[in-house]
This record gives sequence, structure tokens and C-alpha cells, in this order.
Amino acid sequence: MAKTKTQFICQSCGAVHPRWAGRCDACGAWNTIIEDNPTAGIGGGPVQRAPRKGNPVALVALDGESEEAPRISSRIAELDRVTGGGFVRGSAVLVGGDPGIGKSTLLMQAAAALARQGNRVIYVSGEEAIAQVRLRAKRLGAADTQVLLAAETNVEDILATLSHGARPDLVIIDSIQTLWSDLADSAPGTVTQVRTGVQAMIRFAKQTGAAMVLVGHVTKEGQIAGPRVVEHMVDAVLYFEGERGHHYRILRTVKNRFGATDEIGVFEMGDSGLRQVANPSELFLGERNEKAPGAAVFAGIEGTRPVLVEVQALVAPTSLGTPRRAVVGWDSARLSMVLAVLEAHCGVRLGNHDVYLNIAGGYRISEPAADVAVAAALISSLAGLALPVDCVYFGEISLSGAVRPVAHALQRLREAEKLGFGRAFLPAGSAEIGKRSSAGLNELSGLPDLVAAIAGSKPSSQEGHGAD
Repeated sequence: MAKTKTQFICQSCGAVHPRWAGRCDACGAWNTIIEDNPTAGIGGGPVQRAPRKGNPVALVALDGESEEAPRISSRIAELDRVTGGGFVRGSAVLVGGDPGIGKSTLLMQAAAALARQGNRVIYVSGEEAIAQVRLRAKRLGAADTQVLLAAETNVEDILATLSHGARPDLVIIDSIQTLWSDLADSAPGTVTQVRTGVQAMIRFAKQTGAAMVLVGHVTKEGQIAGPRVVEHMVDAVLYFEGERGHHYRILRTVKNRFGATDEIGVFEMGDSGLRQVANPSELFLGERNEKAPGAAVFAGIEGTRPVLVEVQALVAPTSLGTPRRAVVGWDSARLSMVLAVLEAHCGVRLGNHDVYLNIAGGYRISEPAADVAVAAALISSLAGLALPVDCVYFGEISLSGAVRPVAHALQRLREAEKLGFGRAFLPAGSAEIGKRSSAGLNELSGLPDLVAAIAGSKPSSQEGHGAD
């Protein structure tokens, strides 16, 4: 008989160690490593018992009929967009975000909206007392709804409460880091307790058909605290993002088994709670200075939604031996690549200049289609020339200086036309798009074409002049 292998798990970060140690090598925490039984928990087998003969299961054809997943619509358009049309019955949704970003506010508004439609909603708070939850509901105008409240952290007591009476349509657990179970001998918030509590809540949701929403804390790196296995267990993972200095918040889909990923919902924080923003492009371009150099409008795509956002760049001479490179809202490594391509293939010397790049409104861009917009903003700031106010930019830049096509070009152009932008700089090969769009297209085969177009845009210069 094979010998049972013993492993040790850090209760702070979930790292697995072959032997016990006083300090975790992964996160640096002290006295957090405990012995773990590999035959229990996630991935573990049943308790030692006599083997039994398995029963065959029925095999079905792949092309059989399938039913649409039953959903509960909150009638909050931005929230329904992110979840794929509403909360699916029997599913588990994990919502993460920084402290104070508005997770509890959004979920209380969603609970009130669902309760007004006649759904049975239970809100379980493990961090606040009943009086605190009621004060928030009164401030949000949700105190008149039939949302049922409970302040409890024990998993067994919560499950007994949910099983008593009629089946709930939606259950909100705020938050999973406060749950603790009698089955796990560790403090609340540790890996074992979080894993055990989430597993019990998901099992209840699958058995009863109730939609389960779990709130999770995030670490300083922006990841949901606890083991990553929690994100694999749930059906959808949503991140609530935003800067404390700005009023808007972005709800982003990272995982969704019942809908599209990378969808975003935009909200604006106010005195009476979160207000949904139907057109986020107008929000991000609301305070735009059209005559300032170094500002380019990027036509981006988030999931299925086109979004226009302003890219701001400042290029200033420096006396330091190593110039500064500061980036907010974009990938710093991507900026270094664009700067290298500009210098190697376009002759734009930025080695003795400080470069500051900012995405307006604190918005974060992850797609490489913003390369052309970033390059246009850098060239505009270096030359001191303001870009055309009715022009948008998008395209991916390769290391050879070529501008590569990107997906959903027609959707980007239609969003730009809707907001009054009549011109666009985009990758070459967009003749088919031009037939279906009324915008004036400037196709770029390489980055030198963009440099020449911006350098030749001086009022006293004629079109066609090359860059210096």
C-alpha cells in the first residue's frame, strides 16, 4: 500500500510546502504553515472505506436540444450587461474589489431592485451589524423593500437559516473572508476556512437553484484574497474597479460560464449610491481639452462594447542621466516598446526626454490596439502640435514599425461617428470597412506614415511634408 503523502499549506497565500517551516517563502508570513490532509478538501477523495463497483452513467449526443439558462434580471442595465443578462439560478458569482470601492452599495441596490420585482432576497453580512446595513439601505432609498437581513459568520448557521422557509431567489454573502466553519480548525480568512465556506455555499446554490453572490476582499496586488481555487469553483468572477479620486466605477467580467468575458459596466458614485452610465465614452471625454498637444482619442473595445477614451502624453526635456517613464492606466512595458520603435524606425529621439503617459479619467487599457493612439499622443507632445479634434486612433504596432489590423474596427468607427468624430487613423487593409462607414479613413501601413501625417499638420505647412 502506498504511503500517504503529507503536505503543508500556508494559510495566508495558499502556497504548498513539502515540509513545515516557520516562514512562508512565497508571501513571507510567519507561523502560517500548517499540515494539510490531502485526502480531504478540494481534489481529495473519500474517507478510507471499502471500494465499490461504479455504476455506468448515461451517454447523450452532443447535438441534443439545450435550454437557455434561467436568469433573474435586476433591471440595472449595466449590471445585467456584465452578468450576461442577469443572475443565473443555481450559479455562484464572486465579486471582488478594493475596500470602500462600492461593492456593498452595488449589491444592496441590486438586492432592492430584485426584491421590488417580488423575488426573495437574503443579504447576509459578516462585517457589519444589522443597524449599519439598514443605514446604508436608507441612504440608497432601499429601506422600503422586502430584503431579508442577517448578521452571521458561521457557515452551518447560515445554511440552516437559508434552508428554513421558502427557497431564496438570491443570496448575498458579504464577505467570504469572514466565514468560518466547524469542520475546519483554523481562523476565519485562512485558506482552509475560505475554501470550506465557499464550497458549502456553492453546494447549497446548486442543490436549491438559488443564485449566490459572494463578496471577496482583494490583496495589494489586486487579486482576490485566498486560494485561486475559489475563482475556479464559482461560475463568474467580477472585479469592481475605480480610483478613489474619481467618481466613476467599472464592473469588469473576468470569468463567466454563462456569458461573454471582458464586459464592463460603468457606474458613477454619488450621494445616493451608484448611478449607471449608459454612454461611458461621453464620460471619459467630458473634460477634454481639444487644443492641448499630447492628447489623442483612442477607440477601444471592452468585451462587446466600444469605448472612446483620451490618451494623454507629456514629453519634456530632462537633465537626468536616466529619463523618467511614468505610466498610469497602461502597460509600462508596452510604452517602452513604442518608444523603441519610434526611435529605431521613425528617427524620433526621446532618449533625453521624460515621458509621462496617462489614460484620462483613471481608465485602464489592456488591449494592444492602443499603440497607435499612444504613439500619436507622444509625437504630438514632442512636436507641440495639437491633434485634430475630430479624429480617433487605433492599431497595433509591431517591432518592425508596421501597423497591424485589430478586431472590431467597424464597431470602433461607428461609436466614433456617433460622438461626432469624422476621421480615423487605422491600420491599412480597411477598404471593406470604408464601404460601410462614412468616416474619413487614413490608413497606416507603418508608423512612419503616422509621424509624417502629424509633422505635416502645421497650419503654415502644406499637406505631404515629411517629418524632420
